[in-house]
Amino acid sequence: MSRIGKKPVSVPQGVTATVDGQTVTAKGPKGELKFVVNDEVLVKLEDGEISVQPRDESKDARSKWGMSRSQIVNILQGVKDGFEKKLEINGVGYRAALQGKDLQLALGFSHDVIYRAPEGVTISVPKPTEIVVAGIDKQVVGQVAAEIREYRGPEPYKGKGVKYAGEVIVRKEGKKK
Repeated sequence: MSRIGKKPVSVPQGVTATVDGQTVTAKGPKGELKFVVNDEVLVKLEDGEISVQPRDESKDARSKWGMSRSQIVNILQGVKDGFEKKLEINGVGYRAALQGKDLQLALGFSHDVIYRAPEGVTISVPKPTEIVVAGIDKQVVGQVAAEIREYRGPEPYKGKGVKYAGEVIVRKEGKKK
């Protein structure tokens, strides 16, 4: 049994949620998001709370039950507050800058890397060694942060590269004489 799926999701103040068949729509101060729930899961909106139940006791329906509830929580939180991921850049000469809406990264290559942000995601650079990715869709924000990190992930010997803020890099010992 899904422990997370059993809890009903309360709709926060300032957010209007509607359930139309299998589609959950949330509108808030930051924007509007939709999520289409799988057919094996039943969704109901009652008294400002969204409840999620599996249609039957099959393994497939139960496995999608908790995930559907988590997705609904994410869209409600996204339209109310939004999400953000912070990235840190370590290394001599490694830096980031904004070029209009594009992110320009100097990561030790012979050329600068230009990253175009998709719709609905804003990238800011408070310091040359810090990048903040923000938006209302948690999945898209995480994907953009992962794509930026992928250009030059942190290496284990000196810790150089792009890493998530708070990420711990397991360091290796170098060669011994």
